[in-house]
Amino acid sequence: METENSRKLYERAIKVTPAGVSYAIRYFEPYPIYIKRASGCRVYDVDGNEYIDYWVGHGALIMGHNPPVMIKALKGIIEVGTHFGLPHEYEVEYAEQVVKMVPSAEMVRFTNSGTEANMYAIRLARAYTKRVKIGKMEGGWHGGYDALHVAVNYPFEKPESAGLTEGATKDTIPLPFNDLETISKIMKENELACIIVEPILGAGGCIPPEDGFLQGLRELCNDYDTLLIFDEVITGFRLSPGGAQQYYGVKPDITVLGKAVGGGGLSIGAICGRRDIMELIDHTKYKDKSERVFHGGTYTANPLVSYVGTIMLREYEKGYIYPHINKLGEKLRNGLEEVFEKYNIDAHTTGDGSMVGIHFTKKKPRNAREANEGKNEELAKEYHRFLLENKIIMVKPTLPHTFISYAHTEKEIQQIIEVTEEFAKKHRGK
Repeated sequence: METENSRKLYERAIKVTPAGVSYAIRYFEPYPIYIKRASGCRVYDVDGNEYIDYWVGHGALIMGHNPPVMIKALKGIIEVGTHFGLPHEYEVEYAEQVVKMVPSAEMVRFTNSGTEANMYAIRLARAYTKRVKIGKMEGGWHGGYDALHVAVNYPFEKPESAGLTEGATKDTIPLPFNDLETISKIMKENELACIIVEPILGAGGCIPPEDGFLQGLRELCNDYDTLLIFDEVITGFRLSPGGAQQYYGVKPDITVLGKAVGGGGLSIGAICGRRDIMELIDHTKYKDKSERVFHGGTYTANPLVSYVGTIMLREYEKGYIYPHINKLGEKLRNGLEEVFEKYNIDAHTTGDGSMVGIHFTKKKPRNAREANEGKNEELAKEYHRFLLENKIIMVKPTLPHTFISYAHTEKEIQQIIEVTEEFAKKHRGK
C-alpha cells in the first residue's frame, strides 16, 4: 500500500505540532495516514487509498460521513450566521429537542466538548451534595479534565498526565466496572458526591454492563444520597434515540453528552439532568456566586451547531437507524467470535449495539482490568496493522475497538470478518 504522501505530510507536521497529530489516539506507527476526504463509511487518504472506516470520527458519526440531511442543514444555516454571541431561537429549539429525547433531561446547558461537559457535571454534583469525593470506573474515559484524568490506563495507579496536582486527583476514587459488591464497600467507607460511569466502557474496550449493574448503581446511589452521572458522550443517541439510559432502562441524575448530539463534525457537549440540580447554574435564582455553579463559553450553543444538532436529533428520533446499526454490531461480534474459535485464537469480542471491542485475552473481559491483565498486546498490534494494510481503519492498536454507522452495510461487515480470518490463519493457536 502506497502512503508516501502521508509520510511527507508527517515530516512536515512533526515540525509544527507534537507527534504530527492533534490527538495521540490518531497516531499510528511508523506514521499516521492523512485523510483527504470522506463519504459514507469510507475515508480516502492523500495517496488515494480508500479505507472502510470503523472509527467514524471517534464514534460521533452515527449516520456516517456527510449524510445528505446534515449537509442540507449546514447549507441552510451557514449564511444566517455562524456565531451570534447572544441568545437565539435555534438554541431554544435545540434544548427542547434534547429534553424531549433524553429520559433524564429536565433541563440542559451546552458546552463545546465532552470534556467540558464532564467538568461541569462534577462541579454540579459537588455543589448539590456539598461533598467532594467522586467515584469513576477503572478504564473509564471522560476527557482531559484533571479530576477525571486518573485510572484510565492499566494498571490504573498513576495519573494520566504530567502536570496534574495531587490536589486535583486525591478525591477521585477508582471503582471496578461490573462489580457492585466492591463498589458498595467503597461507598460505605466514603461519602461520594457522585459516581460517573460510561454505561458501556468506550475507550476501555467497549465493555457492556452486566445485567443489573446499572440498576444496582442507581440503587446504591439512592441509598447513599450520591448522584449518578452517565457519561453518554459515546452512547448518547448511538444505542437508541434516548441513549443508553433508554436502552437499559436506568435513569441517572445527570447526563453528559457530546459527539453525536451535534450531528457529527461540529464541536459540542452538553450537561442535562434533574431540574433541581441544573438550576444551580441559574444566576437569576442564585445571586450569591458561592451558592451557584458557573457555566459559560464563547462558542456555546452557536447557531451552526444548534441548528444542525436539532435537525440531526430529529433524524435520530425517527428510530430507523438503530435496528440497522445494532444488527450489524451483533453480526460483527458473532462473526469475529466464530473466526477466533475456528482458528484457536485467544481473543473475544465485547460490546452492545453498534459498539464492538476486540480483546486478545484468554477469557472475555467484564471490566477494563480483565481486558488488560494477560492481554497479548503484540498480537493486538499485529491485528491492527493487518487491518490497516487491508484498508480497514480501527483504533486503537493495543485495544482494538470499533463503531458502526448507518452508512455501513453487511458487505463491509463481511469484509472485516474475512480479513480477520486471513489474519487468524497466519496466527493459528496463538
